[in-house]
Amino acid sequence: MATEKQATLYRMALPDHVCPFGVRARALLLERGYDIDDRVLSTRDEVEAVKEEFGVATTPVIFLGDERIDGSDALEHVLASRHG
Repeated sequence: MATEKQATLYRMALPDHVCPFGVRARALLLERGYDIDDRVLSTRDEVEAVKEEFGVATTPVIFLGDERIDGSDALEHVLASRHG
């Protein structure tokens, strides 16, 4: 049986810099029991491609099902509103 709690996470983890907001978003999802499709962006080109694709200035970009959430602060608010 598939879990309802599916998330896709696009986060930056370059050789010289791991985005702390992506790490935080991943931790928040794990705490809430989400099954994460963790899409680590390991080159600047990958990061820029995702930012262009979704029209955002920064990562992480998180999808909970079809709902897109931009950033770990927004994710925290969405999760808090869903789970009290």
